[in-house]
Amino acid sequence: MIPFAFYAQMPSVEWDRQSLIIGGRRVVPVMGEVHYSRIPADEWVDEVRKMKEGGVTMIATYVFWNHIEEQEGIFNWSGQRNLRRFITICRSENLPVVLRIGPFCHGEVRNGGIPDWVFAKGCKLRSTDAKFLALVETLYRQIFSQIQGLQWKDGGPIIACQFDNEYRGSGDYLMALKKMAMTIGFDMPFYTRTGWPALSKPVPFGEMLPLYGDYADGFWDKEIGECVGSYYKAFNFKGFRSSTAIGTDLLGKQEAKVGQGDNDYPYFTCELGGGMATAYHRRPYIYAADAYSMALVKLGCGSNLLGYYMYHGGTNPESMTGITLNETQRTLGTANNDLPVKTYDFQCPIGEFGQMYPVYYRLRPLHLFMHDYAETLAPMEANFPCAQDIGKGDDSHLRWAYRCNGDSGFIFINNYERLQMLKAKSGVRLEACGVQLPRLTIPAGAMAIFPVNISGIRYATAQLVARREGKIYMMQIKGIPTTIAMKNGKTLKNLKPRGTEKPVYGNIYLLTEDDAQWLFLEPKASSSTAANFTKTKEAGAMRTIVKGKARVAEAPSEDDWQQAAVYKIDVPSPDHRLLSIDYQGDCARLYADGRLVADNFQYGRPFLYGLWRLPDGIRQLELRILPMQQNPPIYLPREADKTPGESVKKIEIISQ
Repeated sequence: MIPFAFYAQMPSVEWDRQSLIIGGRRVVPVMGEVHYSRIPADEWVDEVRKMKEGGVTMIATYVFWNHIEEQEGIFNWSGQRNLRRFITICRSENLPVVLRIGPFCHGEVRNGGIPDWVFAKGCKLRSTDAKFLALVETLYRQIFSQIQGLQWKDGGPIIACQFDNEYRGSGDYLMALKKMAMTIGFDMPFYTRTGWPALSKPVPFGEMLPLYGDYADGFWDKEIGECVGSYYKAFNFKGFRSSTAIGTDLLGKQEAKVGQGDNDYPYFTCELGGGMATAYHRRPYIYAADAYSMALVKLGCGSNLLGYYMYHGGTNPESMTGITLNETQRTLGTANNDLPVKTYDFQCPIGEFGQMYPVYYRLRPLHLFMHDYAETLAPMEANFPCAQDIGKGDDSHLRWAYRCNGDSGFIFINNYERLQMLKAKSGVRLEACGVQLPRLTIPAGAMAIFPVNISGIRYATAQLVARREGKIYMMQIKGIPTTIAMKNGKTLKNLKPRGTEKPVYGNIYLLTEDDAQWLFLEPKASSSTAANFTKTKEAGAMRTIVKGKARVAEAPSEDDWQQAAVYKIDVPSPDHRLLSIDYQGDCARLYADGRLVADNFQYGRPFLYGLWRLPDGIRQLELRILPMQQNPPIYLPREADKTPGESVKKIEIISQ
């Protein structure tokens, strides 16, 4: 699903204000974030292949400093920290890689990835302080030792790298990092930075491409109500590329301000919310429609690279020093939220244990389209006939935009906003590139991309998905009758999906939305069996939930966990199956032979664990649950069980 394979002589990589150009062809990549050090190394091959099957055509990954140099001077590149092996696997799958090399990454890692010992050095972090830059130089040299021979110029997959993350100071710091990296030997086709927040001093034009993002909700908000903040703007078509909602815990209030020269770069994203983590005090439940809607909107706004954060979840690795590697309110840096000790599932398309959530399949037709129609889509300019400042839940507008190049274009429709029940819009008249569509009723929740003068089609009220071996595949949008008007003057109305076996006209195949999600995939069956469990200890005294340093509810301490209810779970011999725990309570932990292996803040989805990761010989697990309290100072979504107390409802073993 990518336009090239890796050779000794790699295709040229260029960019202009519209897109990346690889080997002389415009591409519209799907970039999926996965953190290699959060996944066991023996699972990398399968997980990278799953990402590729989901339509990902480019990999992004952080290199967390404190995952590899937790103790000063002791670098650990073994096991799941083996960056070189992971990059080599990406090469074998023909997937380009964007390395995000810090030194500050965030990623909900302890101190944003900066080791504890750095804070004791007496230097100004994330600055041009010579003492700090000397430490970073050692880090960068170590990273370079892992990627030598794997850069693009060498026939490797590494196509770009990002410096630091969400930095708001002077661009001089970012330029110092780039100069240092290039002196060491980093030599990439292009370099990136996060396009938010605005820099106090810009970097010179062309030195680093700014990449943007948006999320449907955020665990980091201090408020514990539903639909807080400005996340609703991610569902509106608008010319402003950045977000005013990302990282408000670290960055504070952000203005909708465009950086100098930023609109002269191509519009790319690196943090489009494929899901969302859960903090103790705020636990958003993300729907597949949230991610799909945001992706479609970004594409309609002119983005020609969709980078999802995250696309694949993970598990925090074991520490070498006995500390935990999650962000908490008590850590030295990024101390704004209490994240789980182990889980970083993120509710993204591929979860912590490689399970594919519904959003994985929902996004696939869009990704196939981005790949197969890249050269057509990339040069198209975005147009915004609808208001760009639609308020939260405002149902007086149909949100739509179109992209156009000459007489060809695509119309983008989004009648969806997270947790807002937008109504159907009747009598809608859409027009783009000189072509007017017949009046339509756009159902509640409908999202669509309609072609105009594409592939012999004058217009259609169905969505293009893919073109392979002379066949064109389209997807019927639920609730919208399919009309295809051909350039030859023939108009076909009220077409019914016939699947991949029989065309509806010529070489055009019409699929249902469900069938389009599985196009070119083999359906997989799953099964479940009940697991035996026994309660061995009742919960003790109820803890008092206090607010921590960041003025939000603090997660339970180790002492608090001694008061948890305890259950014993019998498990079969470890194999490739998932343990699924449906429980009532505030939060839960899973232990194997006294060692914490998984944890969960209850928010409405089952607590999962991959049984194949168990140490040899383990046949019983210990589950601890802390009871839900009456009206806790926590945001719990609609799907969460808010009933006070604790219980186990059901435990199953699921085959994938």
